[in-house]
Amino acid sequence: MANLITVLRFPLLIIVVLLLYAANPLARLVAAFLIVLLIGMDSIDGMVARARKEESLMGSVLDIMADRAVELVLWVCYAHLGLIPVAIPIIYVLRSTVVDSLRSVHVSAGTAPFNAMRTRLGKFLVASPEMRTGYAVNKLVSFAGLALTHSLEAYAAQGMIALDVVRSSSLIFNITSWIAVAFCLVRGAPVIIEAIPLPGRHGESDQHSSARCDEVPD
Repeated sequence: MANLITVLRFPLLIIVVLLLYAANPLARLVAAFLIVLLIGMDSIDGMVARARKEESLMGSVLDIMADRAVELVLWVCYAHLGLIPVAIPIIYVLRSTVVDSLRSVHVSAGTAPFNAMRTRLGKFLVASPEMRTGYAVNKLVSFAGLALTHSLEAYAAQGMIALDVVRSSSLIFNITSWIAVAFCLVRGAPVIIEAIPLPGRHGESDQHSSARCDEVPD
């Protein structure tokens, strides 16, 4: 059931994209509400997995796969629509390529991605509930807010609201988008740093890789 919820995020993402590119302002507004559901499903699948004891390596991989799809597709769409600078999706693509490639090494050893950190700081930044929840809330606000801004642009073009409202909305949610970028980089840095081979790490890495994926939530 948990994996099904995760997989359902993909068709929902396609629907959201179609609505974002609609000319009708109401369709764009609906996209903003669906984005709330889209991001919320990331928490729902984890809760279902824990409640039904369905935690698995595949579940953790699917979870990250869905997160990346949502992040990258929405950032690219927003940049294409002129709502954010193109630098944001570029940063996300580069970060995701590097971090997820390094995580694949742990997955091949049977270790869930969020269980791959060795240091206390790394575990906090990457896998702690505080960081994961904070990042999720920030993305929710940014993605839904940008969709709302896009809807307001259409309403402004029809003369239904003032352009100042659109400008204020754009400014607010561009700021939250850059905060999301900061979250993204801060949470990705430990994965890269701990992957750098240093003397004395080999044995520690081997010991760590024996930790199985069923020790952590989905």
